[in-house]
Amino acid sequence: MVSVCDLWGRGNVFDLRLAGNFIECLPVWSGSWQERGLIGRRNGGGNMTRIAIVDDEACFQEQMKEYLSRYEKEEGERFQVSVFTDGLDIAENYQGHWDVIFMDIKMKHMDGMTAARKIRGYDSRVILIFITTMGNYAIEGYEVEALDFIVKPLEYVQFRMKMRRALNAVRKGDMKKYLLLAREGHKERVSSDDIFYIEVKNHSLHYVTDVHTYVVRGRLGDAEKELEGFHFARCNQSYLVNLKQVVRVEKEQVQVGGVFLVLSRTWKKSFLRELSDYLEAGYL
Repeated sequence: MVSVCDLWGRGNVFDLRLAGNFIECLPVWSGSWQERGLIGRRNGGGNMTRIAIVDDEACFQEQMKEYLSRYEKEEGERFQVSVFTDGLDIAENYQGHWDVIFMDIKMKHMDGMTAARKIRGYDSRVILIFITTMGNYAIEGYEVEALDFIVKPLEYVQFRMKMRRALNAVRKGDMKKYLLLAREGHKERVSSDDIFYIEVKNHSLHYVTDVHTYVVRGRLGDAEKELEGFHFARCNQSYLVNLKQVVRVEKEQVQVGGVFLVLSRTWKKSFLRELSDYLEAGYL
């Protein structure tokens, strides 16, 4: 039997009975976990960094892949690498899957600056590093908020320095997951931290944030897989909840923002365990 109450002795108190492993203390209060200052900053370690190489020279593509593989082994990183041969290939129907983009400036169909401007229209947070044979693009680089430039020919020492800077910039952004979600005929980049919960209804997923609700076709299981590792848990068959946005757990309900969701008997044990693990791990 576990008594669950406000850490300051205020609020509703109820007894929680779970077989096997149990939760020692699950705080109940109004206001988000982070507002109470109880939880430390997220550690981005262990997440895979998604990298795009956009360059029309096959030999340079291979060199970059070799350098990335070497960096993984030396630094204990994990990379998922995609290769594009033209700016048009990545900018057209941009998916927003990448953390870092290495972008050649001179390409046949769409040059790197044009591609970068288009990408910035969708994605203000991806790290851009330009690849060039000359160092005279600094002013244009500032326009699209490029982090850095790589000048060919590229030596590994130079690459390692640039890569370290790029990863530091990514982790400064807390390694959040960003989704490209449709709203009113256009797509917006939405941070996983800003999603309160996802509801499946009539074969559509409703991504609910404080400002908007984004509706896309899909299955809740697919959303759960996509957000694996970013602290989402099911409270019932129809809802996937962002643990960061949980305000209160009371009896058979979970308060997420200003909304109360049903905490079903089937999902209750796993949901409370994931919430307890989340708090104990010291995440925001």
